[in-house]
Amino acid sequence: MDLVLDPPRGVGPVRLGMTAEEALAAVAPWRTPRTRPADGLPEAIFTACREIGVNIHFEGPGDAVTAVELWWPGEGRTTDVRVLLDGDEVFTTPADELFRKAEGRGWTVDRTEPEYPRIPGLSLGFTRQTSQEVPRARGGLPLYVTSVLVGGEDYYDACRASGD
Repeated sequence: MDLVLDPPRGVGPVRLGMTAEEALAAVAPWRTPRTRPADGLPEAIFTACREIGVNIHFEGPGDAVTAVELWWPGEGRTTDVRVLLDGDEVFTTPADELFRKAEGRGWTVDRTEPEYPRIPGLSLGFTRQTSQEVPRARGGLPLYVTSVLVGGEDYYDACRASGD
């Protein structure tokens, strides 16, 4: 199974701007989702597509998906779910290679915070942080990214303005 990143529109069946009900319906075939808070408008939906963790965020006013974050299954775990960015598998391609390929496509990779690189023009954010014993690149960062977030077009501008 493939989960295709489609920045800044969404991931697989989850589209930015969906209502909570639409997002819950989109992930219904996967693991039973949990919401936080459990009642009222959710701030987040948590589920998994097989072994890939999925967090769906509702960070603005109203009931609309603002970001979708996918998490690597963890040390020693495997999955047949591929998370693809323009054909490259996000969690099995070494991060430095993934970012070189992104730059080759004309995208700017902001590595100002090495543990949290991002591609602002696409509103893609990555995590290169884990407490697990994993292969590490020079400098101590995990060799592979551990999460990827797809936000709306101005997602990182909005985060920077709010101080996040």
